[in-house]
Amino acid sequence: MNARYQRLKLLALIAVFALPMLSAWVMLHWRIGIPDQHTAHGELAPPVPSLMEWPLTERQASFDGGDWVLAFDCTRDCEAHADRWWRMHRALGREAPRVTRLRIGGDAEALPGEAVTHWRERPEWQSAGAVWLLDPQGRVVLRYDGSVAERDVMDDLSRLLKRNPDPREAEEFDGA
Repeated sequence: MNARYQRLKLLALIAVFALPMLSAWVMLHWRIGIPDQHTAHGELAPPVPSLMEWPLTERQASFDGGDWVLAFDCTRDCEAHADRWWRMHRALGREAPRVTRLRIGGDAEALPGEAVTHWRERPEWQSAGAVWLLDPQGRVVLRYDGSVAERDVMDDLSRLLKRNPDPREAEEFDGA
């Protein structure tokens, strides 16, 4: 009786550790219970070249890496778009210094924290009012059309900033 009880305890212990692995394998193999939704509001990893390959009239020194870039096409209704993204940028709060806005087009003066440039030639992937979110290496992470809500862009940007800590803070911490 005692040996049988010990075997049952051992089998129960094995089951406690094996059943979660077995259920995870079943879920993965037959795609049961795995959500198909995504959390990004824009087009994820669009077929757009990196920022250094964009046909822009000027290159800004601040885009050499380190900051995330919110680039937006401002070929029509520019003042409204510039103000819209300036307000969203300010709403980021303490994370705002990690993001640089790049306005492409328009004749209005640059708002604080914004760099202005123009298209040398319009690329085939450009559309009026489009917004691109670029990582610190200049790769396009997300693309939005002109009708995107600022809240959606802010949600995506906040999530990316939270999941990708600022390397400059780590350097300051290591040096202290």
